Amino acid sequence: MRSTCAVLVVVLSTLIAAPRVSAQAHVADQRALDAAVQQHVNAVDQDRETVRQFLQRGDVRAVAGTYGIDIRRAETAVATMDAADLASVAAQARQADRALAGGASTVTISTTTIIIGLLVLILLILVL
Repeated sequence: MRSTCAVLVVVLSTLIAAPRVSAQAHVADQRALDAAVQQHVNAVDQDRETVRQFLQRGDVRAVAGTYGIDIRRAETAVATMDAADLASVAAQARQADRALAGGASTVTISTTTIIIGLLVLILLILVL
């Protein structure tokens, strides 16, 4: 009985201590991981540039000035935004940019609202 318990302890200890074979197999190689990281970095950089370009538009600056929003502060906030907030703001900036570039000679209330919302969101993210 004693030898059976000793053998059982040794076998269980070996099974627990031995690394699992499946844990050693990598799902993706290093090249794929590097490519995924680079793709994420490129997307974040593109989103940041989209928001910066939107903030440089004359009509956006005019709306910001009308409502007393400091564009320089908003531009500074863009540099500190995390990827999720930046993606959200960039999507809204693209939507507003399409609306403004659509040939309309006037800024509609909805586009103005988007611009104000973007600027306020950027400033809130800076403060928080």
